[in-house]
Amino acid sequence: MQGLAGLLFPAVLMLFAIAMDKVQNSLDRLSVSRAHVEEFLADADVSNLAKDGLPSALDELRTRRTRLIPETDEDVAVTRAS
Repeated sequence: MQGLAGLLFPAVLMLFAIAMDKVQNSLDRLSVSRAHVEEFLADADVSNLAKDGLPSALDELRTRRTRLIPETDEDVAVTRAS
């Protein structure tokens, strides 16, 4: 019985490590990059952040960012067509 446990333990440990690596990779993909954080802090409205919290402050940043991006004629035509 001890020999079986001695043989299975390394395999189970290796499978656990592979599973945790996959979890870490998916979390890294979902996380916010350092550049996004620095941009947010540079443009952040601190009163909005303190009053409404981070999610609403991020929504406001995204709306300001989309207002700053100029629309092309193709974007307008696609918007009108849909």
